[in-house]
Amino acid sequence: MKVKQKILVIRFSSIGDIVLTTPVVRCLKQQLPETTVHYVTKEVFAPVLNANPYVDKLFTFKKDISEIYEELQREKYDQVIDLHKNLRSLRLKQKLNTDSHSFEKLNVQKFLAVKLKMISALPTQHIVERYMATVKSLGVKSDAKGLDYFLEEKDRINVGGLFFNGKETKYIALVVGGSYYTKKIPLNKLRDVCIGASLPVVLLGGKEDLVIAGELQKEFPSLINACGKFTINQSASLVQQAEWVITSDTGLMHIASAFNKKIISVWGNTIPEFGMAPYLPNNENKILEIKNLSCRPCSKLGYSKCPKGHFKCMDEIDFSFVQDLK
Repeated sequence: MKVKQKILVIRFSSIGDIVLTTPVVRCLKQQLPETTVHYVTKEVFAPVLNANPYVDKLFTFKKDISEIYEELQREKYDQVIDLHKNLRSLRLKQKLNTDSHSFEKLNVQKFLAVKLKMISALPTQHIVERYMATVKSLGVKSDAKGLDYFLEEKDRINVGGLFFNGKETKYIALVVGGSYYTKKIPLNKLRDVCIGASLPVVLLGGKEDLVIAGELQKEFPSLINACGKFTINQSASLVQQAEWVITSDTGLMHIASAFNKKIISVWGNTIPEFGMAPYLPNNENKILEIKNLSCRPCSKLGYSKCPKGHFKCMDEIDFSFVQDLK
């Protein structure tokens, strides 16, 4: 193994998954002297890594990786670390024609967990540790220092000045969005949080969450609605300054973990055993889920509606504890 080398890390999506790869990038950079680390992802996810000091060069594409084949080939990499492992990353590795190391996706085990409810088929390792196993043969090991998320000064929000009349105020960041309906906290449960919360509540989400956020704000005028108003990095700044973060299985959950926030993670059709729970969590973290439902997990990703029509995995979760969050 050469000491001085150039390594390309591949992870095309999503925000949460990219955040979960940051320990690999950090450990490569710190444990392999004089190593240059490049990263390739979709253009839309570039803000997640733009300020990361362990990424020497970030390559992005809009629609297909073929857009930057020639650019990447000119770099002449010594190693490729494939943390995505799909047909697109396979094509890229074939084009680069160099030594590569690929992440194990556990598709069979997840299939058994979803279709036959064989949760025991899943490994006990967090996905971060499985990402780290990809670089073990390079002599790189986990430093157990958690996830990274770096913000530029332009993305830092003065929360007190913007929302609380210049005062520093503790608040709950309540994430109302999610990649699938069956992973989102439903409106009736968001109401429960707003009714019981003893701290101010700031709603976080994208433009697609404005309708739900508007419904909540009509009922609870004191809510602060930040949905669709900020970039991902500005939303990360709001997460960083929150006292508590209440979120389903989302990218903001992993960003909160990177900032070592106190997290209430809420699990619907997916399960923490997939290896995606908050990594190296704060001691005050809570995982909310309805265990022993015969229909759960119903998917490794999610659906646009509950396949059974009852949505018990979310609707039966008790949020009464939020009155105790200080």
